[in-house]
Amino acid sequence: MAFIELLFNAFNVYVDYILVTLRLRPSVVTNAYDNKMHLNIRYGKQNKTFGLNLTPDMCVEDIKRQLKDKIDVNLWSDIVIIFSGKELPNELKLSDCDFGQNSVIHAINAINIKTKTNLIPFTQSTINEKLTNLSINDTSDETRDELRERRLLSSVTSDDHNKDRHKYFFVFCNTCKQLTNGKLRVVCDKCKNGTIIVDRDPHEWDDVLIDGRIRGVCQSEDCNGSIARFYFKCASNSHNTTDDQTAYEAFESNRTAVLYLVRHNIIDVSCLACTDIKDTVLVFTCVSKHAICLDCFRDYCLSRLNDRRFITDPIVGYTLNCAVGCSDSLIRETHHFKLMGEQAYEKYQRFGAEEFVLNFGGVLCPQPGCGAGIMLDETDPDICTRITCGECGFVFCRKCLQGSHVDDCLIESDNSLYEPNTSSFKNMNTENADQSKWDEIMSRTAIKLSTKPCPKCRTPTERNGGCMHIVCTRAQCGFNWCWICQTEWNRDCMGNHWFG
Repeated sequence: MAFIELLFNAFNVYVDYILVTLRLRPSVVTNAYDNKMHLNIRYGKQNKTFGLNLTPDMCVEDIKRQLKDKIDVNLWSDIVIIFSGKELPNELKLSDCDFGQNSVIHAINAINIKTKTNLIPFTQSTINEKLTNLSINDTSDETRDELRERRLLSSVTSDDHNKDRHKYFFVFCNTCKQLTNGKLRVVCDKCKNGTIIVDRDPHEWDDVLIDGRIRGVCQSEDCNGSIARFYFKCASNSHNTTDDQTAYEAFESNRTAVLYLVRHNIIDVSCLACTDIKDTVLVFTCVSKHAICLDCFRDYCLSRLNDRRFITDPIVGYTLNCAVGCSDSLIRETHHFKLMGEQAYEKYQRFGAEEFVLNFGGVLCPQPGCGAGIMLDETDPDICTRITCGECGFVFCRKCLQGSHVDDCLIESDNSLYEPNTSSFKNMNTENADQSKWDEIMSRTAIKLSTKPCPKCRTPTERNGGCMHIVCTRAQCGFNWCWICQTEWNRDCMGNHWFG
């Protein structure tokens, strides 16, 4: 009997082999291999790194069990795993964490753990949900309103693609040299290790962009750090931390600029320039929150750059405002201009430096191919007009910017280089701009999702808990109606779903 079972099993194995070879059945071995997740665990004072091969269906306890045999602990339960400013619970599945291939997480011995802050449960999506689509100038009230609206919008988004879009920020990766998805990470501000446990999640952009807003306790043995330092990194797995990097080197090599004005166009707002609806838009910080697609934003920037029509702000620097011309809409994170391309961004930096020199009373070397900025001393220009460029050695007149001369200047200085030309970026159409207001479109969408119209007068009505019996709030109406049926309130409604 045992021989027959053995023969039967061998036959099944042979059939499986034939089916896999003919591509009629997927190879389980291949899928299992592709599903492997490699994590780098750093442990101890020396941050010794241990590589572990895991699968997404495993949990944090599996990390501890594999790590126990490699370090000096008696029980796997003596190990504490820290990631993203949180202590990870044993039952947490790896698929629910924001791990990528070769992600670095930290482990410490539980006997060395310091006094904890008020620990909060680990939910990686919390940070993203609160920050991904917030404006840098949002107040706390606006933040709460927008979060409520985003939750409403997310609740009606059924496909996984759109849900995944809410999980990522946008960064400009210097390694990839392009706009990519980014991830938010946190380290101790003092030792730059990811061993800090924060006392609260960030709730607004300022919490992560301004150092010192969020505190915690660093669990590294030789560090008494208490300030959390947030940074953004590219979500790609192609350039992760190497084993020989120090904590500071890893921090510096990974962090990149977050482009917080760039958002997923989850509400299908049209571009203010081309009127197309694109997946990704940039939302200006003006009151109207005008939205522009990235192609048109690039054209807008290049046009203003070539015409030298950027704005020099004493605080922000060399920047632009909303393409419609709205006030109080300066782009404060100038890394957004990297979207113009590498060569254009270098030109932008050079122009910005030149404008800085000119605004502070300096001059630019007029020698073709040089253009070096020269800061002048306080000498009276009527007494000393002779300037020597420290870069190319060209000697020229301070007044007329021509070659140095003894007699009076013969011609006036030609400043046409610094005068703006006619912009090639098309003028904004008022109608288009009116259709590209992010807040207005979002508010209209949110109202449509969270309210129902009175069946009699069509006034939008929001139900804040309670029973299903609604009385229209419009003074001239006062109609009694059912939230479920959206008809006049009657005995059937009372009997079937008065309280839901």
